[in-house]
Formats: sequence, structure tokens, C-alpha cells
Amino acid sequence: MGTWAEDVVERSDAALRRVADPSRAPQMQAYMKDVAPFLGVAAGPRRIALRHAWEGLADPTSDELGDASLGLMALPERELHHAACDLIDHYRRRADDQFCDRYVEELLTTKPWWDTVDGLVHAAVSPLCRRYPLDPLVDRWSGSGDRWLIRAAIGHQRGWKQDTDVARVLALCGEHWSDREFFVAKAIGWALRDLCRIDPEAVRAFLADHPIRNAVAEREAWRGLQRAGG
Repeated sequence: MGTWAEDVVERSDAALRRVADPSRAPQMQAYMKDVAPFLGVAAGPRRIALRHAWEGLADPTSDELGDASLGLMALPERELHHAACDLIDHYRRRADDQFCDRYVEELLTTKPWWDTVDGLVHAAVSPLCRRYPLDPLVDRWSGSGDRWLIRAAIGHQRGWKQDTDVARVLALCGEHWSDREFFVAKAIGWALRDLCRIDPEAVRAFLADHPIRNAVAEREAWRGLQRAGG
């Protein structure tokens, strides 16, 4: 890691340890299925502490941002993994067109669980796929066989609203419709639910064209259709 990355990791680690409540850690760790130990810092205090810790830092290069994020993800405690997502979100404008390939893929598959994967989709995957032409990378993730990369691929347009490429998202959902792995099916359901706000008829047609059941995904899709008026 470079100097900027080392500084960020040290500041972040120290800031979160200062506000940690060890009595909360066991419950937080159990909720996340023991994927990692916890310090005992809730999301709100974590973001406030990190914002103060990063005050006065120079803007990083894309590689410095990636190195710092990987450095945070390499530490044991889960709040520091969340800090990696927060850091990217904070300095996202500094990420270049290679950032997802060079750094985010490794972050998605390092101690992965839904919290960090969804955090990275929000902080990096969705906004950077909107900014740069990253379709080949999304296709590679979709075909990887890794449930977390597949989840990120399916969710790569979350939050795009009217700019969403409906056909593209439906194609990704269709590729994995027969996958009953819970976190993949849930990602499909959320994608379809989001599409109901934009093009409910396309979602209705998709469900009709896929009669083989995927109960988890269907449940989310029908919730979206009900909210859209049937």
C-alpha cells in the first residue's frame, strides 16, 4: 500500500476502535452468521467517526483508493470492511474505468456476505457501471459461477431509475432464473421489483415467459407489481 492508503487504514481503524461498544459485538456477529468478528459499532456512528477521521485528506488517485479499500477489507473486524464501502462511496469520483476490474472484484469476493456485497454494489458497481462502459466485466461476473459476483452483476443498475436498460437487466435475470441459491434469487427478485416502477408490463411478460418457479424471486416481483397497480 502507498502512503495515502496506509494513512486511511490507520485513521479508520483508530476511529472505529474509539467508538466501539464490545458489548454489542456478539449480537452483531451472530446476525451476520459469524462471517467476521465485530467491534460493536452501528452504521450511524461508524459513518460519523469515519467522516471525521478522513477530514483533511488529499484526494486519492484511483489506485490509492483501491489500495486503501483492500487494506481495510484485509483487517479482521466487519466494521472495517464496511468502512471500505464507505471510503469508495466518499471518494467515488476518483475511481477510474479500471477500478471495478482491478479492485472491486476482489473486494466482492473477500470475506463476502450480503452486507459488503450490497454495500459495494451501492458504492461502486452501480455508479461506476453507469459512468463507464463495463458490460464485458458484468458479463464475466454473471458467468463466473460465484454467487456474489452474480449478485453484483444482476444488481449493477440498481438505482438508475428511468435510465435503467430494462432489456439488459431482464436478460441477466433470465440467465439465472433456474438458480435456486437464495442470494442470487433474492437479487433477481429485487431487480424485477425495481423494474416494476419503470416497466411493469415488461416484468409481467418476463414472469409469463418463465413458468418454471423461482419462489424467492417471484415473491419480490409480485410485490413490485402490486405496488405498481397490479
